Amino acid sequence: MKKLKNFSKKCSKVFLKNNKGQGMVEYILLMVVIIALVTIFKDPIKSAVSDKVNSLKDSISGFTGN
Repeated sequence: MKKLKNFSKKCSKVFLKNNKGQGMVEYILLMVVIIALVTIFKDPIKSAVSDKVNSLKDSISGFTGN
């Protein structure tokens, strides 16, 4: 029983200290969420960006006199 207790203490120390892969998993999950949001809201984002680009074109055209 004592060996099992010591083994569990050693394993818990190793697993609690070893979190090298944690950052990568967090980045992957963040990318999955961002991709899902962009996919869901693709049309509203596309129209908003298009409206802003057209507004910018009109402003530049008005400024340059073309």
